[in-house]
Amino acid sequence: MVEDLEWLGIAWEPPMVSQSERGELYRAAFEQLIDAGFVYPCGCSRRDLVRMMHAPHEDVDDEPVYDGRCRPVGEALSRSLVPGMNYRFRVPDGEAVRFVDGNVGAQVFTAGVDFGEFLVWRKDGLPSYQLACVVDDAATGITEVVRGADLLKSTARQILLQRALGLSGLSYFHTRLMVDELGVRLAKRHDALAVRTLRQRGLSREGVLAMLDGTV
Repeated sequence: MVEDLEWLGIAWEPPMVSQSERGELYRAAFEQLIDAGFVYPCGCSRRDLVRMMHAPHEDVDDEPVYDGRCRPVGEALSRSLVPGMNYRFRVPDGEAVRFVDGNVGAQVFTAGVDFGEFLVWRKDGLPSYQLACVVDDAATGITEVVRGADLLKSTARQILLQRALGLSGLSYFHTRLMVDELGVRLAKRHDALAVRTLRQRGLSREGVLAMLDGTV
């Protein structure tokens, strides 16, 4: 990827960071969340989660709102680690998470309505996407995040994690998604449109950039 970016004229500032080497950082953040009572163990199976995905009126572009079946009764959350379990973040039901995006403007998502209690730690001992993003941003001194508009709700989740971990907030800029002629968004599985593939087909740097900015 770095080679393709350089071919496009986009400079990459070292050092590069490998998440596989940052396990201790993720684990420390997870244990901090346990100690503070922000997370709880979840024993739901994949089949349980699939059933939730078929709930009516679900946003197909985002994970389903977890129905809270493993959520502890009342306010008491276990502050001891249960091995071999997934862990979810207990969201403050009804709280509006607000931020102003640099591209799409003011955003507000209601915890427990627009998104549910999301995964922060997997039973195989690895962090979730949400926790890894928050820890990586803090550890590398990130102040501005640019990513696709499909991750707006993820930003709301990560803001809650930042607050729980006592981290500073960030600035966000969510871009519109690239779509094909039918309006279907392009994803990693569309390898025919990868920059490397376009290079191999003989397209010039200028040609690829023109495709990206919509001039061709």
